[in-house]
Amino acid sequence: MTPDQVRARAFAMPLTNPSYPPGPYRFLRREYLIIAYRTDPAALARILPKPLVAPEPIVKYEFIRMPDSTGFGDYTESGQVIPVRFGDQHGGYVHAMYLDDDPPIAGGRELWGFPKKLASPVLRVEHDTLVGTLDVGGVRVASASMGYKHRPLPAPALRAALEEPGFLLKIIPHVDGRPRICELVRYHLADIVLHGGWTGPAALSLVPHALAPVAELPVLEVLSATHLLADLTLELGEVVHDYLG
Repeated sequence: MTPDQVRARAFAMPLTNPSYPPGPYRFLRREYLIIAYRTDPAALARILPKPLVAPEPIVKYEFIRMPDSTGFGDYTESGQVIPVRFGDQHGGYVHAMYLDDDPPIAGGRELWGFPKKLASPVLRVEHDTLVGTLDVGGVRVASASMGYKHRPLPAPALRAALEEPGFLLKIIPHVDGRPRICELVRYHLADIVLHGGWTGPAALSLVPHALAPVAELPVLEVLSATHLLADLTLELGEVVHDYLG
């Protein structure tokens, strides 16, 4: 294979059999359970990278069920998103993500910089309750519950929340271990089709774990819960800050 042929095929690793296909990446019937909670401001300050700013000490713990996604298949995800401000723009900083499928782990980390790690999240309905759990190495790290479809939420507010940008810290090391890429990345969701959204009573419990430290942002008060279904496209990102530049 010539150098020109390598460059022409070098979309992702491995070169001759990439872990995921080129985008766009479309998700159908994507289902969210999002529990917003108040946390310790000092703990939040220790993990949030500047120039991002958290207007309030709030975290959104998410479970996302993705039964039909282009190139990535059928999988479930769980993690923490922090409402932030970047200059005058409001959005969400993705702090932690745990999921059960290799292609979105590889693609998420390589393309955008999503902080994805392998684990065993579940989002399911048990009778009258929407339940989310995250197990890591046989340890139950997160448990969430919400009354199933108690009250509908207005579509404009749901759409506005989905249309806010997301922010990621993309890190790719050099072969000697030094950071070769260290960038703040912004991304958007597009072509959103809402199928419904609801709220209800909710609870969230986080347990300390050495390799999945979601409990380092402790739950001081549950503020709200959202259950929503939507089709959407995950767009590719753009670099908004270079930590090495």
